[in-house]
Amino acid sequence: MTRLHDAAVRGFASDNYSGIHPDVLAAIATANEGHEVAYGEDAYTARLNDVIADRFGEGAEAFPVFNGTGANVVGLQSMLPRWGAVVAAASAHINVDEGGAPERVAGIKLLTVPTEDGKLTPQLVDREAWGWGDEHRAQPLVVSITQSTELGTVYTPGEVRALADHAHGLGMRLHMDGARLSNAAASLGLPLRAFTRDAGVDVLSLGGTKNGAMLAEAIVVLDPEASEGLKFLRKLNMQLASKMRFVSAQLIALYEDDLWLRNAAHANAMAARLRAGIEAGIQDGSIRGVAFSQPTQANGVFATLPAGAADQLRERVRFYDWDAARSEVRWVCSFDTEPSDIDAFVADIARVTSAV
Repeated sequence: MTRLHDAAVRGFASDNYSGIHPDVLAAIATANEGHEVAYGEDAYTARLNDVIADRFGEGAEAFPVFNGTGANVVGLQSMLPRWGAVVAAASAHINVDEGGAPERVAGIKLLTVPTEDGKLTPQLVDREAWGWGDEHRAQPLVVSITQSTELGTVYTPGEVRALADHAHGLGMRLHMDGARLSNAAASLGLPLRAFTRDAGVDVLSLGGTKNGAMLAEAIVVLDPEASEGLKFLRKLNMQLASKMRFVSAQLIALYEDDLWLRNAAHANAMAARLRAGIEAGIQDGSIRGVAFSQPTQANGVFATLPAGAADQLRERVRFYDWDAARSEVRWVCSFDTEPSDIDAFVADIARVTSAV
C-alpha cells in the first residue's frame, strides 16, 4: 500500500492523532503467528491479567475492550442497577464527548456538576448526591472522575482518597476514567496503584490508545464487589473482541515494563516545554495576548489567544478550540512529539500574535 499521508506532520489537536509505538506494533506482530483461542481464552489475555495484578495489586482483573467510550460505558453499567445515576464533572468525557452513549446505550442518568479545573471534591459531589429512596429521582450510586482530567489537571492520591471515602460513606462507588492515567502517574511520580486501588477506586478505565497503542483499552475491576456481569455486558455492548490476543498484546507491551511511563513522561515534558516557551515569549514581548487558562500538569496546555489567532495558527498546525466564546484552545502533546515540533510551534505563535 502507498502511504497516503505526510509522516513528518505533527499536530497538537489530540494524542489520538499519533501513531502506534514501534514496540506495540512489534507486539501485535509477535502475537500474529499461528492460531490462538478466541474471545479472551488466549495466552496473551491471561498474561495481561498477570501484568495488571503487578501494577494494581493481587485480584485486579482486566477486561480488554476496543475504545475508551466502551470502557466507560460497560464499566459504569456493571456498577449500577437500572435506576442508578452517576455524579460527574460537567466537563467529564462521559458527559461531553461520548455522544450520549452512557445515557443511550447504558441507560445511565448523568448528574453533572460544574468545576473550575475539571476536578470533583466531596463538597461538589454533595450537590447531586441526594434523594436516595425517592422514586422520582435517579439514584446517585457512583461517582466518576477522570485522571488526568479533561482540563489537563491531576488528582493527588489524597484527593482521590477523600472522594473514595466520601462516596463509600454515602453507599456509592468510585469509578475512574483513566484514558490518560499514565500521564497522571508520570506527573505525580507515583506507581499506578498509588492513586487508584490504594486510594479507594473501585473500577477503572485503563487507557492505551492515547499513549502509543492502536485500539486497546481495558476495564480494570479493583473491587469485585463493585462490578457485576462484566462478562456478559462486554458482549452485549459489542466490546468483546474475537481476536482479543491483539488487544491484550498491545497492553502487555505498554504495561509489562515501563513503556507506558516513558511515553507519558515524554508527552508531559513536551507540554511543559510548550508552556515554558510561550511563557518566555510573553516575558520578552515576542508573544502577545496569550494567557494560560489551566495549570499544565500532564500533556495538555490550555490557553486563550487574541481574536483570530487560532485560525491563523491552524493554517499550519491542527488543534481544537476548547471554548470558542472566550478564544480558549487546547494543545495536546503525544509520545512522539519532538522538541523541534514544540519550538517551531512557539515560533508560529510569536509570529501570529505579534501581528494581530
